[in-house]
Amino acid sequence: MGVSNNITAILNFIAFLASIPIIASGIWLASKPDNECTHYFRWPVVILGFLILLVSLAGFVGAYWNKQGLLAFYLICMAILIALLLILLVFAFTVTRPDGSYSVPGRGYKEYRIDGFSQWLRDHVTNSDNWGKIRSCLAESNVCARLTQNYITSDQFFSANISPLQASLSLLYSLNTRCCKPPTACGFNYVNPTLWVNPVNQLADPDCLLWSNDQSLLCYNCNSCKAGLLGNLRKEWRKVNVILIVAVVVLIWVYVIACSAFKNAQTEDLFRRYKQGW
Repeated sequence: MGVSNNITAILNFIAFLASIPIIASGIWLASKPDNECTHYFRWPVVILGFLILLVSLAGFVGAYWNKQGLLAFYLICMAILIALLLILLVFAFTVTRPDGSYSVPGRGYKEYRIDGFSQWLRDHVTNSDNWGKIRSCLAESNVCARLTQNYITSDQFFSANISPLQASLSLLYSLNTRCCKPPTACGFNYVNPTLWVNPVNQLADPDCLLWSNDQSLLCYNCNSCKAGLLGNLRKEWRKVNVILIVAVVVLIWVYVIACSAFKNAQTEDLFRRYKQGW
């Protein structure tokens, strides 16, 4: 095996390693409870990661056993996958850039406005067809019921600063602030995290009239619940984007050097044939 093929094999091994965090981040994203309710957000990163892994293995085999056809196939496929990963990255940054969160005085958590998120997210998550399925999934997840186990007093609940990283309760974060309780502006009196009574200002927000103490309804029909889910999806994708940026930089660097090594390997092969009189 020539020097150039050695370099290409090593580079493909690096590309193989770079695919692992992509797959891991995709699996982490897909495992989140809120992504279980929004199915089309779950698998694109995992699929791309596995394709990069397979193509890297093909490139490694082609370089190690000097299969020029397989190396050419690898270079074409890797260029396409890097382009797709870049498109996914740019798209994810674009649709998750707007942040609809706002601070609430006297509360450790934030609340959300649905109009603070990108049009694409709103259209694909909160339209009537999709939201009906998502709402049913959220209600069946029984996450709201867990709030009463985690927070006994109103002080504990109001001061809670629950983040998506704490105990992997990312769905709990969006639900406790928007789906499992009425909007703060309504002025409901706290009984427990999913039971609120006697609103002071029921006309402060249209969601005030949609709140129900029925555990199967709560605020699942509220715009604020939709906004909370969008806020949670945004937080998770922004974390994954960081990993994707690093992976894309590594893959582009590997690809550029691999292209150069492939050309050198072809030159070495022609020179060897010339010396042998072919």
